[in-house]
Amino acid sequence: MTACTRCGGALEAGDLRCPLCGLAVAGARTSVADTALVRAKVVRCDTCGASLEYSAEVKAPRCAFCASVMHVEMTADPLEQAEAFLPFSVDVAAAREALGHFLAQKRFFRPADLARLAAVQSLQPLWWPAWGFSAGARVSWAADSDAGSRRSDWAPHAGQVELSFQDILVSASRGLSEMECARLAGAYSLARLEDSPRGPEEAQVERFDVTRSGARRQILAAVEAEARERIQREHIPGHRFRNVHVAVVLSHLETRRYALPAYVLAYRYRHKVFRVVVHGQDPAVVLGEAPVSVLKVVLVVLGVLLALAVLFLLLSR
Repeated sequence: MTACTRCGGALEAGDLRCPLCGLAVAGARTSVADTALVRAKVVRCDTCGASLEYSAEVKAPRCAFCASVMHVEMTADPLEQAEAFLPFSVDVAAAREALGHFLAQKRFFRPADLARLAAVQSLQPLWWPAWGFSAGARVSWAADSDAGSRRSDWAPHAGQVELSFQDILVSASRGLSEMECARLAGAYSLARLEDSPRGPEEAQVERFDVTRSGARRQILAAVEAEARERIQREHIPGHRFRNVHVAVVLSHLETRRYALPAYVLAYRYRHKVFRVVVHGQDPAVVLGEAPVSVLKVVLVVLGVLLALAVLFLLLSR
């Protein structure tokens, strides 16, 4: 592993820029000997852009995320590969059961017959890519707090602190939204990482599309968000605060490439398809879309209009 000539930060094979200071790495495009970087044949979705590991066994290449048609391409630049896989601990039957519980949830605006009429159209186990990073950072912060405010409501406070961050996950997936990845990431246990994938036979692997250097913005944003939470929780005096600002300068950054398990399911309800994601280790974590009952929405709108009309008549007397 080499070091950046400007800031001394650690560089990994394939880095185009230093992940700490952004300095371009001389000769980075030719340094591709690392086994984590390969030129690969992938299948790319024409709609959402997700790329999955190419397999000759795939008879009809449909995107596992959005069911759109995919095309086969050979990457011009090396792609990063996952170093460690988190195994599935939820099997296919449990994933279907989790979907059933999701559909049976009683929500006011959902159709009453959703659980009865919904039909599972597809179920695809897959590993989605994420960076796991550990970092050190100097965090400068400023905020208003009720500590020392005396006769006023607020008093200004500021400071600097050295913080370390361990195993923070940042999504490298195109097929899952940022919200979905964040919700899924919070429920994984990284204590059981393995060198090779272990799960359902039909499970696919989504590929990393961006190098570590290219993910610098996402990593910095994740560090800043985590730093803000820790500053609010541990370092701002008083009981109330507002106008919290943080500035982060990374001192070191180490990353690993993870493949994390999940199920992507599609179900059909009255000629429309909806997507649901089930966590690969915790079946209680289910993220998804559900139809809205137009009749219930209309009834609520009519009820509100009726109440406003009655209120207007009462006030106009």
